[in-house]
Amino acid sequence: ALALLAAKTWRHPTSGLDVVFGVSTLERWYYAARKADDPVATLRNRLRARLHFPSLSQTVIDTLTQQYREHAGWSAQLHFDNLCAAFKGCDTVVPSYPTVRRYLKAQGMLRQSNPKRSTAGALAARERLEHLEVRSFEVDHVNALWHLDFHHGSRKVLTRSGEWVTPMIMCVIDDRSRLVCHLQWYLDESAQSLIHCLSQALMKRGLPRALMTDNGAAMMAEETTTGLLALGIVHQPTLPYSPYQNAKQESFWGRIEGRLMALLEGQQRLTLDELNLASQAWTEQEYHRTVHSEIAVTPLQHYLAGPNVARVCPAQAVLMNSFRIEVQRRQRRSDGTVSLAGVRFEIPSRYRHLEQVNLRYARWDLSRVDLVDARTGAVLCPVKPLD
Repeated sequence: ALALLAAKTWRHPTSGLDVVFGVSTLERWYYAARKADDPVATLRNRLRARLHFPSLSQTVIDTLTQQYREHAGWSAQLHFDNLCAAFKGCDTVVPSYPTVRRYLKAQGMLRQSNPKRSTAGALAARERLEHLEVRSFEVDHVNALWHLDFHHGSRKVLTRSGEWVTPMIMCVIDDRSRLVCHLQWYLDESAQSLIHCLSQALMKRGLPRALMTDNGAAMMAEETTTGLLALGIVHQPTLPYSPYQNAKQESFWGRIEGRLMALLEGQQRLTLDELNLASQAWTEQEYHRTVHSEIAVTPLQHYLAGPNVARVCPAQAVLMNSFRIEVQRRQRRSDGTVSLAGVRFEIPSRYRHLEQVNLRYARWDLSRVDLVDARTGAVLCPVKPLD
């Protein structure tokens, strides 16, 4: 009877696949069920004894653990080979390769890719990620937190000078609603481009409470940090080598490459203006009106539903004046001029009595330099280059 049952094909109740059982297995199940008071309970799945790893001695475990800490990028086979080499000629018994591999998986000692740059910051970020919990988050109010980041495009654009250049897109996303406050393509990743895009977002949506960026040069430029402080926006940079903190922004790049850039495959001679025009149309007509899988509604509906904590954005001139740095220069007594970025500027004669003058400007625009009061920060007058 057992032989006839072993020759049959059975359907697995969980996977639905066809399975067969050997005579010895059926015999063991048969006698176990006859001896037990509850035949169903005795045939239930039991924990495998190998999960306790009795063949692994404490010496082997300590060596394997230290080996993993020093070489987290090794494969399980390489760990096993080094264990065999470490205990070669000793009385310590090294278990089989499957046992070592199961132990590594059970302890969470999975193979990790080495950081691109093995600096102290990269190693510290990886150590922090291993020992601290990382959870997804969403703020409770619209415009309470914005995300900002740059992304290298997947195709080149044709400039007016006849050159093919890889553009960079900068995008500002609201954390709660996933609404794109503003996005635009640029030819560089400078602070000037960042402030231009951020100013467009501020004039569209209002002033947010906080802004999250990475630690790039443009994000940490003095013009950027000074402007955010002047506008009352809390700057929350991510931890070094931790792009997962800005995951909503990083996830959006997949939509850009998978949807937007795919729509432009037929455009052979793509220019920067055409790319920006298509990006704005795609954002407003498709992305904002498509149901988002995380929030189960469209970003536009979620944004309008609120609650909204945005503040009124000041005038454009106030925004431009906010994103500037302030430096101190010594005024020459002979001609009443100061040097700024290699250019000599004239100080009006009514301020010739000032020994030290404070100037406010953006490093990429020397046509707008203002003399400010060092005590109050008020703008006294514009300063022009020496004619």
